[in-house]
Amino acid sequence: MTEEELLWRASLVPRLRGFPFKRTPKIAFMFLAKGILPLAPLWEKFFQGNEGFYSIYVHFLPSFNGTIPEDSVFHGRSIPSKEVQWGEFSMVEAERRLLANALLDISNQRFVLLSEACIPLFDFKTIYTHLINSKHSFVESYDQWGPVGRGRYNKRMKPLVRIDQWRKGAQWFEVDRDLAIEVVSDRRFFPLFKKYCKPACYSDEHYLPTFVSMKFPWKNSNRTLTWVDWSKGGPHPTKFLRTDVTVELLNKMRSEKQCTYNGNATNICYLFARKFTPSALDRLLRFAPIVMNFG
Repeated sequence: MTEEELLWRASLVPRLRGFPFKRTPKIAFMFLAKGILPLAPLWEKFFQGNEGFYSIYVHFLPSFNGTIPEDSVFHGRSIPSKEVQWGEFSMVEAERRLLANALLDISNQRFVLLSEACIPLFDFKTIYTHLINSKHSFVESYDQWGPVGRGRYNKRMKPLVRIDQWRKGAQWFEVDRDLAIEVVSDRRFFPLFKKYCKPACYSDEHYLPTFVSMKFPWKNSNRTLTWVDWSKGGPHPTKFLRTDVTVELLNKMRSEKQCTYNGNATNICYLFARKFTPSALDRLLRFAPIVMNFG
């Protein structure tokens, strides 16, 4: 199946609402990874005992030739991939490729984009319930003045996208099925961003936030579910090493702020966090039963 055929099949929507057969709504966990998944043992514990409630899709670089153990939940879950470069539009193309593959399973109702440096902050049941029962999708979208916000706008994107409509947000999103279908079906904004949003414009931070803000604002919470530390500045977030991982850090990520969920106040604002290095795995496995209640 070519990529165009994949996107066409993924965009199909049944005309009759509801399902004539029994099914369990699933969450599609989509990993955008360079190569090996160093935190896989933690995710294995997270998924354990919850078969039938999730699907996994991994977009590796085409050059990756590592092996995934047959008893791993990640075995056989890689999708046909293409080269991806940081900061290039190929990042957005890979995200859409993941969505399209996940949409082929009609049971997938929520879609989460993750990296090999992401971890879950809660047990599977908590995250599943939070996502399946949500009335909104989670795409961070905000208007930022200055060189790394509106300064990245290309005036040649008018009249389809004006500068006052230009938005920025975290790459890491979670969307419902309806919005996922709209993303893989987009033939107006997608080629526009591919043509005009080039470094130092980074499409993975602007395409989806702008598209969702303009076309489906009522469906969106305008926030991300992935905790990231940008306090040190620079183009990349803080990396967490082995010695950085503590019970206090994980609890801070889980409940440090207030937000709104389905119209009600909550302190569960983040379900995932990044950017954890391979050296952090040992402590994460040690603290997961204590903090995240799994494993």
